[in-house]
Amino acid sequence: MRGNAWAALVGVVAAGVELAVAELVAVFAGPESSPLFAVGSLVIDLAPPGAKDLMISLFGTGDKVALLVLLGIVVAALAVLAGILELRRRPGGVIVLVAVTALAILAVTTRAGASGLWAIPTVLGMLAGVVALRLLTARLRAALAATAARASAASPAAKERASDPDTGSDARTSVSPNDGMPRRRFLLATLLAGAGALVVGIASRTMNAAATAVSSARAAIALPPAATPAPPSPAGTDLGLDGVTPYVTPNGSFYRIDTALQVPQVDVSSWSVTITGMVENEITLTFDDLLALPLEEHAVTLACVSNEVGGDLIGNAVWLGYPIRELLERAVPQAGADMVLSTSVDGFTAGSPLEALTDPDRVALLAVGMNGEPLPVEHGFPVRMVVAGLYGYVSATKWVSRLEVTRFADAEGYWTPRGWSALGPIKTESRIDTPRRGASVPAGTVAVAGVAWAQHTGVAGVEVQVDGGAWAPARLAAVDSIDTWCQWVYEWDATPGSHTLAVRATDQSGYTQTPDKAAPAPDGATGWHTISVTVS
Repeated sequence: MRGNAWAALVGVVAAGVELAVAELVAVFAGPESSPLFAVGSLVIDLAPPGAKDLMISLFGTGDKVALLVLLGIVVAALAVLAGILELRRRPGGVIVLVAVTALAILAVTTRAGASGLWAIPTVLGMLAGVVALRLLTARLRAALAATAARASAASPAAKERASDPDTGSDARTSVSPNDGMPRRRFLLATLLAGAGALVVGIASRTMNAAATAVSSARAAIALPPAATPAPPSPAGTDLGLDGVTPYVTPNGSFYRIDTALQVPQVDVSSWSVTITGMVENEITLTFDDLLALPLEEHAVTLACVSNEVGGDLIGNAVWLGYPIRELLERAVPQAGADMVLSTSVDGFTAGSPLEALTDPDRVALLAVGMNGEPLPVEHGFPVRMVVAGLYGYVSATKWVSRLEVTRFADAEGYWTPRGWSALGPIKTESRIDTPRRGASVPAGTVAVAGVAWAQHTGVAGVEVQVDGGAWAPARLAAVDSIDTWCQWVYEWDATPGSHTLAVRATDQSGYTQTPDKAAPAPDGATGWHTISVTVS
């Protein structure tokens, strides 16, 4: 047997046992006490400012899956180290497990709303992992010793001694028939432990998800009709062109970028939101209180500050909710206040300008509905913020539970100390959806089309440039308001060859997109979206 390879397997199995037991105990202690997701959340919190952009640029909305995969690789590597150390230099493997567990306990107990009891699943998981590591390593040692004995007995010297007439023995009887038993016992124990950890881990993770699932509660909610419904979209908001993003983004296609590695599952019966801080009157609303208010419906485009030029981290939806300005009027902000720090149930915070939330001409909602149905869980159910004209990192707090009126001088949202701008107004941008980059199209009339946005300012015009030539105006589709994006199309007389297409937008203030390229940090990307195509 190859000692290090089997020891590595023992380490991986022991780590699997630890995680499985922790997940099982978390079923009873609360799903938030799961160490795997707690460590992932801690990594997100401690990541340097550029790490977020790098992950999103590499993996897009799959950034959380990528993070979990990377964590899995790290855990596997540490498990391999623990297994080899425990075999070669006991108790080195146990020390590795204890050190990793200490980090997991730190991650679990520092999550929003955590208590000391949340450490119990991780501690019990560690004890199970240590027991598995010690027992399997002991059986591995026995198997390795038996294998060495067999090899020694089969050596030429051993055979010579065994055939010596003075010994009265025979080489065929020098090895016991039971010498293979330690190996079989080790393999069986490892197989059973690994299979058990896999089954228990999967079942417990499923139970943890099911224990907090709010799908049935969400499905039972009948949203009240809007007291102020969104007006019907004017004819022609959607050009109906193949390849162009729909004017209204379906819920299942709406981008999701947030810091929640594990989607919060919020019980509507116990949810509430409190407006506090620098106010004359503190206000607390339950979900039923919110639904009883005269709700409004608005089409609003939301965008992520991490959206690259030409990126898809943007979407348009029809939101149902209550104006935040009405609640702030009831709360009566004190003189000197200029910011509202919103807090999610998972501890995320965003700092929004008080002026934007109290502006009677700007949509700023505590939203309960999205495109005619209750908010999807991953998009903030039961309640989230929707604010027109501001990037999501300073305004679009999901699973919101607290609004604190304060000052920018006294408080910061989650992303501000990580190098991002404190205000975050959405920049005027445009994107080519069709043809795609690198596409081959036939000569003749080709529809070059896409979307453009200038949130809370409005798009005045879109222009397309071919091969660095003169800018030509595109035709704009109709829009609901200045708070939504718009589709556009340019009929291009395409000639054979390779061509470069660029687009730029001008908003209603007269500002035209700059060609200067800038990365998303610290306040949004800039530049013209440019693609190359081949005409045949």
